Parts: sequence; C-alpha cells; structure tokens
Amino acid sequence: MNSQIEAENSAAGTAAKSSRPETNKILPAVLRFIEWLNQYGETSYDFQDYYASDLGRYAKALYYRKPRLGTLAVAPMVFSEAFMPSAKAIFWKRQRFPIADAHYAMGFASLSKLLKQQSYFSRTVHFLEVLKQTRCSGYSNWCWGYPFNWETIRGTIKAGTPLITTVPYVYEAFKQAWEMDKADEWLQIMHSIAEHAMVDYKDIPTSPRASTCSYTPNPEQSIGVVNANAYRAFLLTSASHVFSDTRYWEVAERNLNFVLESQNEDGSWFYAKDGKRGFIDHFHTCFVLKALTKIEAINGHSGCTAAIERGVAYYVANLFDEAGLPKPFSSRPRLTVYRRELYDYAECINLAALLKGRFPALDRLLSSVLHDVLTVWQKPDGSFRSRRLLLGWDNTPMHRWAQAQLFRSLCLLMSRNAESSQSQGELE
Repeated sequence: MNSQIEAENSAAGTAAKSSRPETNKILPAVLRFIEWLNQYGETSYDFQDYYASDLGRYAKALYYRKPRLGTLAVAPMVFSEAFMPSAKAIFWKRQRFPIADAHYAMGFASLSKLLKQQSYFSRTVHFLEVLKQTRCSGYSNWCWGYPFNWETIRGTIKAGTPLITTVPYVYEAFKQAWEMDKADEWLQIMHSIAEHAMVDYKDIPTSPRASTCSYTPNPEQSIGVVNANAYRAFLLTSASHVFSDTRYWEVAERNLNFVLESQNEDGSWFYAKDGKRGFIDHFHTCFVLKALTKIEAINGHSGCTAAIERGVAYYVANLFDEAGLPKPFSSRPRLTVYRRELYDYAECINLAALLKGRFPALDRLLSSVLHDVLTVWQKPDGSFRSRRLLLGWDNTPMHRWAQAQLFRSLCLLMSRNAESSQSQGELE
C-alpha cells in the first residue's frame, strides 16, 4: 500500500507541475481523501437517516399534514441534527447510495485521465459494477433511486423507486467510462437508461411549448420540480446526440422549455412551480445551471445561453455571503439548523469548473470556496465535514451528502484545468 501511495504522489507531483497552481493544492487533498475512503468504506450514514424508519417517517408526515403537532414530533430529530449529529447511528444504518457511487466513478475516471494511471480507472469500473447490482428491480430498463423510504410533502417514495435526479448521474458515469474505453457494455447500459428516462416518467403540458416531467414514474409523488426537468432534459439531449435519435430531443426540448419558462425575472428559479415549494437554495440552483451548461455545450442552444447568463448573475449576487462563501438559501423554506453545507461547496466547484473563464465574478468566488473547503472543511483523516451548524460542526461523513460530490468536483476541476493548460500550450 505504501509503495502504491508513493507512486500516486509522484504522479500527482508531475501532473501538478504541468497544470495550474490550483492543482498543487487540490491533488494532495484528493489523495488524502482516497486514503480515507479506502479505510472508511463505501457505505455511510445519511442526513435522511432521522426519517428513514417507520417512526421517523410518521413524524415527518405529521409535520407536513399538521405543522404545529408535527413540529413536536420531529423536535427530537431536529435537536439531534443541530447538536448531536453523530446520533444518526441510533436512527438508521449505514447504506450504499447509487448517486454517490456514480460520483465516485466519475471522479476516479477524471483522476485516471489526469494522472494517466489505470488503477484509478479500475476504481471507476468497480463502482460501475456495483451500480449494475443496485439498479431498481421491476423495471425493464436500467434505473436507480434511494435505498430508503423517503417521506415527502406528497407522501412516501418507497426505497428502490427510480428518481430522475439520480438516474442522470449514473448515465454520466457510464458515459464517461465509455468515452475512455469504448466498452460496448457501457454503451448498451446508457441506451437502456435513456429509454427509461424517456418512457417511464410522465409529462404534463404547462404551455404550448413546454411540459413538466414527474420526479418518479408515479406522477402523484411530485411534479413541477425545476431541477428534475433540467436533469431529464440534459440526459435526453445527450442521448439524442450519442445515439443520433431525435425522439430523445423531442421530449428533452419540452422539459428544457419548462425550465427556461420557469426562470424568474431576477434570474433565479424556485425549487418547484407548484405554489408550495417556492424556496431558492444554493445547490439546486447549481443543478439547474449545470444542466443548462451541458445542454448548451452539446447543441449550442441560445435559450440556455441567455438563461445561464441571467442565472449566474443572480447566483453570484445572492447565494454567497460577504466572505465569498456559499449561502445555503437566498429564500428559505423554514428554520434551518446549519450555517453552511458541504453540498453547496461541491456543486459550486462543479458549476465553476464547467463555466471556467466565462464569468470573472464566478472565477473569483471559486478561489475563495476552494481555499475554505481545503483548509477548513477537510479533516485530518482526509474526509470532509458535512455541515457547519449553528454551534460547531457535523463531522459525520456522508457519501451522498456530499463526500462523493465534492470528490468528483475537485477531480473535474483538475481535469478541466489540465485540458485548458494543454490547449494553451498548443496555441503557444
């Protein structure tokens, strides 16, 4: 193991010298994180653990139905979340999360390409093999969801229900591997995922040009969620390009138009267009902007370009504090028990990597965010803190929230920096 780590550090040093200065800071942190991941394992607790049991779901459902009475029911969970977050272990068990496995697969793929080390691509293949085993049962095409029963404002989404907010990440993971090794198996899985995304979700017209898709195959569980439509639009746009199949774009375009028509005058997006979930938060805003940026990169959609420009203007002006660090909300849905969220850092870095060089204000914020997450949020063991609470920290590492997302974002940023440096070298 020591010789392997030494070899990786040597390769890291070589890559750092040939890339941007950011890489000098990011690579050592990423390698320390990998050492932690090797020791900790690929299952973890989750912030939803408080509400995963039958008792927890009942308390949360009561909160949605009868807020005053429900507040008393969820009070013990909220207290634990705010002051004793390590007590998650009392409420539920460690689990594997497909959305996290997909992010780890993508992160290791980017690292393999950056450092030219096959061992990291082997880790990618490992996570893809895991994803093959954890797909949802009962569906002819490949799809994934959460491993726990998720209580929402519209009722319980059962464990193993496909989620259009999870499936696109798995599609991306298989696509990134396919682009590197051209394995036909990955391509066939991507095609099956695209078919699932196209046929298993319901579309409800919202205008002559737009439709909103359901969050799950059951439209009763949630509709009108903006980031869900953005995710599906991206996946199907990508599939239309990869498989030269216009059927996918015909569906994607209507979901894309829903996202574009849902943008507020100030450039923001509410979480949902249902009259009930009108909050504006950091990482869901990033989800929408990421999807639009990826669609724009595929087909040059002018509507995406305009929405990105307005969206980024709102984002940098309203979702960062005076220190240039991510704010969880610009419009809160309720009282929160934390000051900062690791997920916000992860998605900020991801978005900034995709848009690097286009928006100077976002580039400057990226520097502040990187410095903080690498110097304040990373713990001595290599993992990252999960939340900064009103008092203290939540130091429980959670793969879904958002160890995996941050790992992928840091690897993506390094990969993008290396590609940019190579392009500049070729021009010179």
